[in-house]
Amino acid sequence: MNNVTKFNNLKIKIFADGADLKSIEALNIQAYIKGFTTNPTLMRKSGITDYKKFALEVLKIVKNKPISFEIFSDDINEMEQQAMEIFSWGTNVNVKIPITNTKGLSTVGLIKKLSSRKVACNVTAIFTLNQLNEVIKILALETPAILSIFAGRIADLGIDPVNIMSDAVKLAKIKPKSNILWASTREVLNIFQAEQAGCQIITVPYDILKKLSNVGRDLKKSSLETVSMFYKDAKASGFTIKTKK
Repeated sequence: MNNVTKFNNLKIKIFADGADLKSIEALNIQAYIKGFTTNPTLMRKSGITDYKKFALEVLKIVKNKPISFEIFSDDINEMEQQAMEIFSWGTNVNVKIPITNTKGLSTVGLIKKLSSRKVACNVTAIFTLNQLNEVIKILALETPAILSIFAGRIADLGIDPVNIMSDAVKLAKIKPKSNILWASTREVLNIFQAEQAGCQIITVPYDILKKLSNVGRDLKKSSLETVSMFYKDAKASGFTIKTKK
């Protein structure tokens, strides 16, 4: 991609978010991609039916960058078993644990237990600072953790997530090995917003990563290209409007 070297100057780490093996392989060789995330929904969209087989195939490609795989049980005890199994797959694996199960039961107790066992958790689906604070308090001081706040989905609710993310970064400072991740990225601008908010990580889907080559382009030139696109599409569609002479 052109212009991606600009992203090497950012403090924030860009993680690629997806479940397509070819894309993962292509992105893994890019220096500006610092890690990977995925989830069961993305895997289903990619037609994956064997979870562990897919994960092990990914780990053959991604050997030196962190990657997150998510548990999918709704039972707390089974969640623990899945987490330990997933963590055993590789030294670069982060285990994604949702902040609650589908019944709204908190997983903070499970996260505390895993963190005390030095399991690197990626706590996902966080929406509120109260949820975040509960997790931060119980993390083991020496165990790395990723705290994924769904900034994009917060914005979808009509709430500006920037202040929430800034406050989250401040709260997490008491656990220096924890990292705030800007999740559910919607546009390239979010990368710069996350950087300004102090987030350590942003996870970016493949379709947005493709747009990075546009960063820094001249606005006037972009305006002309947009006008040209409208014109060509109108011509190609055969549109006509009868006008009075």
